[in-house]
Amino acid sequence: MKIAIVGAGLVGSLQAILMAKKGYQVSVFERREDLRKAKLIAGRSINLAISDRGWKAVKLANAEKDVMDIAIPMYQRCMHAVDGTLTYQNYGKENQAIYSVSRGELNQRLMNISDENENVEFFFDRKCLDVDLKTNTLSFLNSNTGEKELHAFDKIFATDGTYSAIRTRMQKSTVFNYTQAYLDHGYKELYIPANADGTHKMEKNCLHIWPRGEFMMIALPNLDGSFTCTLFFPMKGEISFESLKTEQDVLNFFEKTFPDAIPLMPDLIERYMQNPMSTLMTVRCEPWNYKDQVLLLGDSAHAMVPFYGQGMNCGFEDCTVLNEMLEEANGNWDGLLDRFSAQRVPDGNAIIDLALDNYIEMRDLTGDPNFLLQKKIEAKFAALYPNKWMPLYSQVTFSDTRYSDAYRNGKKQDALMKQILAMDNIHENWDAPEVMEKLNALVHE
Repeated sequence: MKIAIVGAGLVGSLQAILMAKKGYQVSVFERREDLRKAKLIAGRSINLAISDRGWKAVKLANAEKDVMDIAIPMYQRCMHAVDGTLTYQNYGKENQAIYSVSRGELNQRLMNISDENENVEFFFDRKCLDVDLKTNTLSFLNSNTGEKELHAFDKIFATDGTYSAIRTRMQKSTVFNYTQAYLDHGYKELYIPANADGTHKMEKNCLHIWPRGEFMMIALPNLDGSFTCTLFFPMKGEISFESLKTEQDVLNFFEKTFPDAIPLMPDLIERYMQNPMSTLMTVRCEPWNYKDQVLLLGDSAHAMVPFYGQGMNCGFEDCTVLNEMLEEANGNWDGLLDRFSAQRVPDGNAIIDLALDNYIEMRDLTGDPNFLLQKKIEAKFAALYPNKWMPLYSQVTFSDTRYSDAYRNGKKQDALMKQILAMDNIHENWDAPEVMEKLNALVHE
């Protein structure tokens, strides 16, 4: 069987590994030059956070050691208040962490592993122009020669991202539902360099958040001692990217809003003025497949905002679930893509909703006393009754519970916690036995 993968990003490179391991002939087409030969460009990247779903896929590809070599565990959120006060919140149980990793470094590692398999061949500088769904023939523009190329395959996997050319053809040719929505917030990449001795200027094993209500800044650690920072900010309005026009505007804003960050960012103004503002959008579509021939994976199927750190993890899980379903079917592809799409579309929609909700949580609630108290009560109850309660964040990040199930569970848990937080003197008596007893009773109602 001849398989095409359109897009050599993270999900495409992983899918190439998994398909080649099953003995299929895999051709990977990428519109850009070979990332391994290109200079990694700063300015548009949000560092990635690998969690359990991602690691499951990485292990399936026998890539765990390669990825772990470039990953930094983050065990906690560290919230930075305007006055410089730091508040720490564990992500999960002791020793549970999400892992910061550079998108470019991870992509290169997965491409190298793909290349080690003789069943995989890469074709770079190939811009996908179209796909003929009747014949399963892909057309590409070879950017080096200027010539158009045609290639026919048995199966096509579209991992060509948010603006997928394959998905565009499916929109025009089949009964296909599609929506896209931009946030009114964008993002800009900033940077905290390492100390002179190569150490980190802040706690290394944390994801740092500066929550400020309508906007926020985050920072994830890099191996070289630096942090990649991202400012998520309104695009228009009184306080927005649009309103910060001059270097003095930027300096005034940061001095007022992120004062503890300024000493850490010696080239703040230069980077702010030079780095582009990027948009944030979601993509939902259904179905993800065309017959038994074409399947959308990753951002092609379910682009999401980055606030649950699940974009890559969800894309990797697409590959894992497909691999599991293919094994259950003993390699029989008949109807497989229909079944996969039916199962995964609800999960894709659920994690998109969860990511949108989590932006509000990160920017508005991580400094809110009631929110922090709820997390403490949930953590204690989960420790006492692990079979009765797993916090929503842990369901999403530290398990492979279906996203759609986690979303429903989270709504139920929030309703119960509202009743607990309404108890008299809850802030003073939150860890009293009667609080745990009432929550236990509510769970059983």
